[in-house]
Amino acid sequence: MNPPASAHPRDVLLGSHAGLVVLPVCDHYSGVEQRMRKSLQLQAEMIEEFGACVFDVTLDCEDGAPVGGEADHAALVVALAQAADPRARVAARVHPVDHPAFAADMATIAGQAGSRLAHIMVPKVESVQDVQQAEQALLAAGAVDLPLQVLIESPAAVHRAFEIAAHPRVQSISFGLMDFVSAHGGAIPAEAMGAQGQFTHPLVVRAKLEIASACHAYGKVPSHCVVTEFSDPQAMQAAARRASREFGYTRMWSIHPAQIRPIIEAMAPGAEEIERAARLIQAAVAADWAPVAFEKQLHDRASYRYFWQVLERAHQTGRPLPPDMQPYFDERRDAHRPATEAQR
Repeated sequence: MNPPASAHPRDVLLGSHAGLVVLPVCDHYSGVEQRMRKSLQLQAEMIEEFGACVFDVTLDCEDGAPVGGEADHAALVVALAQAADPRARVAARVHPVDHPAFAADMATIAGQAGSRLAHIMVPKVESVQDVQQAEQALLAAGAVDLPLQVLIESPAAVHRAFEIAAHPRVQSISFGLMDFVSAHGGAIPAEAMGAQGQFTHPLVVRAKLEIASACHAYGKVPSHCVVTEFSDPQAMQAAARRASREFGYTRMWSIHPAQIRPIIEAMAPGAEEIERAARLIQAAVAADWAPVAFEKQLHDRASYRYFWQVLERAHQTGRPLPPDMQPYFDERRDAHRPATEAQR
């Protein structure tokens, strides 16, 4: 029995997977107070520009907190998160689970700002046991619904990517390129950390594909690593395009404000692709989701699903949608909000 034509395409096409994690395509990291404030201001300005929150701001404790000043930095992260635009997506990166400041980070940040945060990023995750430790810290802080994102940075962690991705608290896995290369004791050349070399060295390529595959197997979001050539927007955009189109990544880190727009541009569908997807979804709705002939090709729910996800990606990247499609997204304005327990 076909669903009614009035049913939401996401429910029809994704079914039990309709609650899969949907995140902005860019995650911007900032750890110095002045830069954190500027990042949040830029985020607010781009919310006004696009009508949606098109990138996360992750306030960084791991690389941002001065040695000995971890508690003060965590308190600053709490204050900034609480003062941010209510429409914004703000997150925090804490210290690794084996760092002396980890427990205090979680107690302060998750305990005081957990309801305001989109997620907490845990770096240097080696195993699912590290995820469990982080989850216990969240529960102890009272942040029972706060998702975790994790950063995989070693060959052993890559080996365990599927097990880590399967944990219900994990929302996204990021790839830590620099530490991964360094972990090989000089066996991988420095060129593999560059905007181009990271897409050609076999061990780096293998790691990226393992992480992307693990995430897609469990409905999680694979987040691509940094590009250090922050003054070269063309290199940034080319890397983001390869990460998206060749490696299956649906999200990418930014470490400089100049990288945000190139990432969004690279991961956004083109205007013609959006228009074609909208016309096909319109035809599918008119046919009550039965197979249709479209542009001399036969389409059914398998291809409808793909083209619906094109429209979702357009919405995530602030691209204008055809008028007939916009109401579907007006009804789902919670798509960029933190995932609920039911979604996880």
